[in-house]
Amino acid sequence: MKRVLIISQHFYPEIGSHANRIKHLYIQLKKRDFDVTIFTTEPSYPNKKIYEGGDFWDEPSLNCEKDNIVRIGIKNRKYSNSIFNRLYYYLEIALKMILLIIKDKKKYDYVFATSPPIFTGFVGLFAKYRYRSNFILDVRDLWPESLKGVGVFNYPFVLSIFGALEKLLYKKANKIVINSLAFKKYIQEKASIASEKILFIPNGAVKDELASLPINDHSDKKIIYAGNLGLAQDTEFIHHLVPHLNEQRIKLTIIGYGINKKQLVDSIKQYKNVTVVNPMTRKAVFRVIAEHDLGLVTLKDKEVFKTVLPGKIIDYLTCGVPVVGVIDGYSKQIVERERVGIAINGNDPEQMLKPINELLENHSLRNEMSQRAQQLILKEFNWDKNIEKLVEYMR
Repeated sequence: MKRVLIISQHFYPEIGSHANRIKHLYIQLKKRDFDVTIFTTEPSYPNKKIYEGGDFWDEPSLNCEKDNIVRIGIKNRKYSNSIFNRLYYYLEIALKMILLIIKDKKKYDYVFATSPPIFTGFVGLFAKYRYRSNFILDVRDLWPESLKGVGVFNYPFVLSIFGALEKLLYKKANKIVINSLAFKKYIQEKASIASEKILFIPNGAVKDELASLPINDHSDKKIIYAGNLGLAQDTEFIHHLVPHLNEQRIKLTIIGYGINKKQLVDSIKQYKNVTVVNPMTRKAVFRVIAEHDLGLVTLKDKEVFKTVLPGKIIDYLTCGVPVVGVIDGYSKQIVERERVGIAINGNDPEQMLKPINELLENHSLRNEMSQRAQQLILKEFNWDKNIEKLVEYMR
């Protein structure tokens, strides 16, 4: 039996695409008879309090995994705009992970570490030599390119050091897993990496998540935004869009978290068409998403964000909800090519209002998009299918 060590900052029961990706990976490998251990943190994102009850601990099979899920404690903290606070936090986690690895007596055939933050990648590199195992680097975002994109860190010398470290990770990994095809060219050019060393495994869903979806039969016009309201998301666009939606009597539900949530909610709280919901489990979120007509996505207009595929797009498509997105690059290509929604460039909310109204008025078109969305998930974003690429490599 092959033994795998996963190293990840986020994991079940945390919310967000990072934790969800690693949860699926863990479950899928276990189903295929791999002996899987994960080193992770105590759940704390977006805050520790929401995990104190039992609501988010809704996977009985994982709740029983006492020996194979090893968690390190971290200081109680709030996510902030300060990149230095974040770097300190990331370093604390990395050092505690390294100490855990030094004390660990097990042996592993594969170490699977997910980045960003890049420090988790280097914990994986350390583990490669400590255990003398193969090292698989999972790249979920381009880092430090994403630091530049969010505009909170502008120290060229430090960024150049991070860039050199990033290149080293690519070269030292035995295999690189990416969740966006747009990353492939960047990584190949950055570190002269051969194409066959890179494996594309996108974020996705499992068939059961599609099977239990309710039928949308409400009479209201309803849009949802479900996911992070952080540094990469264009929350200013949502702020300007809300008054227009209010005039059109279009309801907006926000199931959000992240450092920009409070500022956004405070700026739109006077509008009666907006409902803000606290974070909830993935299963509960899917039930709410499926009750809406359209799913909203917004990303800042930066070059690095043209390479990503936001997890919320996958969630909307899983629920059969067409996408309306202020997106560009890879995400826009998928939405338009597969005809599962409408994507625009620019930050003019009035430009978005027309396609929103067209889709809301055209019930048959939305139904066609819904069917194509779920077909796309089953074909290209299906964990049961895509995990086989990784399994084939590891066997």
